[in-house]
Amino acid sequence: MPGPLTEAQIADYDSQGFLLASSLFDADEIELLRRSAKEDKRLDDHAFGRDDGEGGTVRLSLWNHPGNGVYGAFARCNRIVERAEQLLRDEPYHYHSKMIMKDARVGGAWAWHQDYGYWYGNGVLTPNLVSCFIAVDPATRENGCLQVIRGSHACGRVHHQLTGQQAGADPERVAEILKRFELVHVEMNPGDVLFFHSNLLHRSDQNHSENPRWSMICCYNAKSNDPYKESHHPRYTPLDRLPDSAVREIGGQRFEDTDVHQNDSQGQSMAWLDPNRDASATSLKPTSKDADN
Repeated sequence: MPGPLTEAQIADYDSQGFLLASSLFDADEIELLRRSAKEDKRLDDHAFGRDDGEGGTVRLSLWNHPGNGVYGAFARCNRIVERAEQLLRDEPYHYHSKMIMKDARVGGAWAWHQDYGYWYGNGVLTPNLVSCFIAVDPATRENGCLQVIRGSHACGRVHHQLTGQQAGADPERVAEILKRFELVHVEMNPGDVLFFHSNLLHRSDQNHSENPRWSMICCYNAKSNDPYKESHHPRYTPLDRLPDSAVREIGGQRFEDTDVHQNDSQGQSMAWLDPNRDASATSLKPTSKDADN
């Protein structure tokens, strides 16, 4: 298994706002996640769409607590949680996870945004959160890979407003940031993981290709950054970490069990989020004038 992050890698994350860990999960491990997600009726039943403001729709499923199944094995495994802890400099807890289902030919875009642009309104006082983007399918320019602005997390929180049903960063400010900071297309292979700061500006294009671009994103907050009020995402909840071997063990059980009810039970401990409760973007008012933070 890969070892912890080096001081040089942590320094790169601090300066760039992101860090790409190639092949953090091997081909067999990521195939367990890919097959589980694409055969999972429960995941599909809980999927909902978000208008991207460009005529397309992003489809995703979102849950607050990792659960005991294959998704929880990825979100709770040591190689992810240990890195989140190093980057946060604090005990991480699971803020939420989501599966982004950017299907071939129809997958929608994500507008330029910062994750903290969503989460600021949830009572989270500082941007000391990290997202871990796990590539389930190959992510290429053609199928709408993630785009990031290197170092843009140093700009602080940018004002966000509704763009379709998404929270979009102030386009004037983004345009000026792009004049001074580098745009990076993050092409990824299945099993690669991108760790990125909650103030890093990022987006993705619509998928007009013949290839899907599914990804699982696990988001972690620092214990010391416990929100001061209740919201639709959880306050500090201790995370029960798992050894790295749990990915294969739990993922394998998903397909070894012949009893359908046993397979279904892997997802029963997950706190799926109703789209009507996902108020991070829809609570934003176009007239709101949040100060940069």
